[in-house]
Amino acid sequence: MRALALLFVFFVAVASSHGADTAKVQAMKADLAGQVDAMSKQAQVMTDMVFSFGELGFQEFETSKYLTGILEKEGFTIERGVAGIPTAWVAKWGSGKPVIALGSDLDCIPQASQRPGVAYHDPIIEGAPGHGEGHNSGQVVNILAALAVKKLMEREKMPGTLMLWPGVAEEQLATKAHFVRAGMFKDVDVVIFSHVASNFGVTSGPGSDSGLISVEYHFKGESAHSAGSPWRGRSALDAVELMDIGMNFRREHLPLAQRTHYVITNGGDQPNVVPPNATVWYFFRQLTYDTIVDLWKIGDRVAEGATLMTDTKVSSRVLGSAWPGHFNKPVADVLKANIQAVGLPVWSEADQTLAKALQKEIGVEQKGLPTKLDEDANRDQAKDPRARLGGGSDDIGDVSWNVPTVTLRFPSNIPELPGHNWANAIAMATPIAHKGVVAGAKVEAMSILDLLTNPELVSAAWDYFRNVQTKNETYKPLIRPEDKPAIWLNEKIMREYRPRMKEFYYNPAKYSTYLEQLGVKYPTVR
Repeated sequence: MRALALLFVFFVAVASSHGADTAKVQAMKADLAGQVDAMSKQAQVMTDMVFSFGELGFQEFETSKYLTGILEKEGFTIERGVAGIPTAWVAKWGSGKPVIALGSDLDCIPQASQRPGVAYHDPIIEGAPGHGEGHNSGQVVNILAALAVKKLMEREKMPGTLMLWPGVAEEQLATKAHFVRAGMFKDVDVVIFSHVASNFGVTSGPGSDSGLISVEYHFKGESAHSAGSPWRGRSALDAVELMDIGMNFRREHLPLAQRTHYVITNGGDQPNVVPPNATVWYFFRQLTYDTIVDLWKIGDRVAEGATLMTDTKVSSRVLGSAWPGHFNKPVADVLKANIQAVGLPVWSEADQTLAKALQKEIGVEQKGLPTKLDEDANRDQAKDPRARLGGGSDDIGDVSWNVPTVTLRFPSNIPELPGHNWANAIAMATPIAHKGVVAGAKVEAMSILDLLTNPELVSAAWDYFRNVQTKNETYKPLIRPEDKPAIWLNEKIMREYRPRMKEFYYNPAKYSTYLEQLGVKYPTVR
């Protein structure tokens, strides 16, 4: 009976969502779309500006200063340094319920510097970081949507609170669990998270991504002259390499869904000194909390085994974590309806030329930009067998287990790219990205309006959260009480490159677009 009652609530919620689309609500949605269109220039400037900052995780100082400055001027109150993270913030406007939180990531990718609009590898600064994931676009979607909805709420005297927040250091999966622990979402009713993609999409149910624990192992040995008295040394690097060998042999006997990978972040100083210190950084990915913890324990045991073979010692610290996501069906259904209403941007011949040239450059099918919505991208993941195969991770999963959450994927990049790569930066300060964020903001603004005008929808979202998602599984943080945000990460890299990167920060007072500032003819192809 309970299941039937819950199903009825779902149908009521969806019906209410559509039933609330009276002539007035439809007119308000048209008004929101018009407002967002009117901010197209602002969208281009914000997208280009954040692209030009190109800041790695925990070092998004210019990005956060710029975005919070815009919101502050628009009447939002800003809380900075949230959860002890210098680049984290919360921006709020309005009062009362519902509280709608809009999130998106800020950080970029190491060694992904790239001139936008150029369909081959052409770094702005060789070796520098760049937006090879497209995180320069998501907060633009949120700000455009929030400003449009704010204006409508003021005019219609609607109650409700808009809250914007950043995914700091998402590429390290390093902050959202700390945000949850700090109580950032304790009064939030619904979270809409936005993320760049090459088409529109929103999924519901258990996520297809893996969760993970990010662990750094530090081995300590004893130095000695590598030639004169090597027998007196205890090589920490040997311990790191033996741990890596052990984990690589262990892979054969682990479940297919696991993903385990590592980088050696400290391998010693020079060959003629036995390394007394060495460090390796692991991501242990699996599909559930319990299997993540089990894989982590395997890693710990292999590390201890390496110390026995080398007569060294090991310590570890957690740098980040992510739960596998579970996304809210009633809210996702509303976003799907608004995606259908908005549709894809109209791509120009130049846009398609850039996309096909880049696809040719990296050796994939030259199909260009999508001209039809991808229905597969709007699936119920609980019914999708691919959902249990494992893959990437996003710490939005931690948020999704604490408040009804969906992720809106919006079309601002080119299909078939490798991800975390210079190629993924090429479209992100071009008309492709500019059009995509405008389209994404329309969908988000309309969906916020649905939440504001349909209390039944918020109730249905929480009913799903309590009686489906968390009925048999409860959130337990992977981070431990003693674990702190790894705010030192990427300091050294940004200290090296930021002075040179500043020369290329976008100047909208002097140049219409970042392409113009860089002297890029759009599109530039071979």
